[in-house]
Amino acid sequence: MINIGKKRDYTKLVLVFICTLVLVLSQTATYAQDKFVVVLDAGHGGKDPGRPAKNFSEKDIALNIVLKLGNKLKVLDDVEVVYTRDKDVFVDLKERGRIANEADADLFVSVHCNAFSNDASGTETYVLGLHANKQNFEVAKNENSVIFLEDNYQEKYEGFDPNSPEAVIGMTLMQEEFLDQSLYLASNIQTNFRDQLKRKDRGVKQAGFVVLHQTYMPSVLIETGFITNHSEGAFLNSKSGQDKVSGAIFNAIKSFKKNLDENLVIEETPIAEVKTSSKVYPGIDFKVQISSGKKKLETKSYNFKGLKGIERGKIGSMYKYYYGKSSDYDQIVKMQKEARKAGFKTAFVVAFRGEERIQLSEVINQSL
Repeated sequence: MINIGKKRDYTKLVLVFICTLVLVLSQTATYAQDKFVVVLDAGHGGKDPGRPAKNFSEKDIALNIVLKLGNKLKVLDDVEVVYTRDKDVFVDLKERGRIANEADADLFVSVHCNAFSNDASGTETYVLGLHANKQNFEVAKNENSVIFLEDNYQEKYEGFDPNSPEAVIGMTLMQEEFLDQSLYLASNIQTNFRDQLKRKDRGVKQAGFVVLHQTYMPSVLIETGFITNHSEGAFLNSKSGQDKVSGAIFNAIKSFKKNLDENLVIEETPIAEVKTSSKVYPGIDFKVQISSGKKKLETKSYNFKGLKGIERGKIGSMYKYYYGKSSDYDQIVKMQKEARKAGFKTAFVVAFRGEERIQLSEVINQSL
């Protein structure tokens, strides 16, 4: 005979256990979703050695830098690292993009080394865009030529020819809405190379890299230096040099993430960090920029994941799309959170005085 009282106590214990388990699992799921995912892409690998140099291997240097960078990022509790390759294997360009997209990455960082026929030196960081000059096109062409090593490349890339300027120009800029963020990170990386490592700064550039074209998040391709330059090649080939380069990139990523976490604006040029206070700013219109691109879209909610009241502006050749408008900073931050919840994970706050777009820090600093 079963004691009814004991049976009820047992049932209560089971219910408590189930409720506790559900709570733990839900918290774990939420934590996992809140991870800032960084996909690290070591250029070349396997049968693709990378750029030719007498004494140095691009594929090995790129992998070593990426692994060191990954170890630094893994120290951060809220960051998850995904590698496109973590050993000497060949991974095609489309697969690298697929890995990043399937990971729902917040950032894609591709690491390479440069090479040239003379004693050129210095670092440069690229974002996706139309090549501005012949030199940028040549860099992109060399990196894109790896597709010739891939099986069925003509079918896979639908006839894309990396040797044709017209083909590169014709690439759809799927990544346009992340251009501002990509430029911001690229600028931070170059600043760190110049100021922290005292490397020659060759600047932030745009070119038609296939590997960047395949991704749907802020993405950069870093040329960490010239392995055809004996001094620079030796630096990149050394454990000390690789640690310093990975450290400079790590600091740039950490700064990028910090700005996103603190709702600071990410524009085409870096701004100083500022502390905001809760108040209304007369004469200032805050807006949430959710995307940008060269395509002129109708400001209908179906084009913007259900968000209503979208405003379209144009700066240069780029259309900017904004959600909300208020002189109350707290109110616009709430709308920024709404935009991110809707799927625009890199939405950020911008400020206008009349029709003129101004730096957010300029507004906030004047009120302190």
